[in-house]
Amino acid sequence: MEVDQQQLLRTVTKVTSILRANDIPFALAGGCAVYAHGGPATEHDVDVLVTERDAHPARQALVAEGMRAVDPPEDWLTKAYDGDCLVDLIFRPNQRPVTAEMLDRARMQRVGPAWAPVVPATDLVVDKLLVLGPHRCDLTPLLPVARALREQVDWNEVARETAGSPYARAFLTLIADLGVVQAQELAGTLRTVPKGGPTDARPG
Repeated sequence: MEVDQQQLLRTVTKVTSILRANDIPFALAGGCAVYAHGGPATEHDVDVLVTERDAHPARQALVAEGMRAVDPPEDWLTKAYDGDCLVDLIFRPNQRPVTAEMLDRARMQRVGPAWAPVVPATDLVVDKLLVLGPHRCDLTPLLPVARALREQVDWNEVARETAGSPYARAFLTLIADLGVVQAQELAGTLRTVPKGGPTDARPG
């Protein structure tokens, strides 16, 4: 369910205040992080990274301040609602556990009226590309994100971290061909099939 942008930012402020008051390390991710880095505004939900150890205490802290807990079928996050606004407490995005080191890379940035630790642009793009798969392969929403964040992203690192995903490689090839990033920023990290290679072979 989409919610009003101002309502979402109020929820960000509320979540940030509650988690800080309870000494729970966290970092904003997803659409809110994109927005903090200067990307397109989000009207979906609030994604928060926490360690698996802190996921339950974080949800308890939110519920204690009036939010409604939800038990999702997925085993990599837990959820709470602030009115109509969904808060995802994510502890294992894309099968990669959230660690203290990952949270330490977050930097304080303004998100609407709040200041909050925000996932770096490089980590953010890596996570968004690793979500791509056979049942979720629409590249269109990622293009404005790549354009908005391109100068903040280490694209070689993105290519290395997502090298096992053919969907991520397709997206990186696309944005290189479109000129969103320079080819040298991805040099040596994308696998290509040379002309005359296996796909061009013809029987003699």
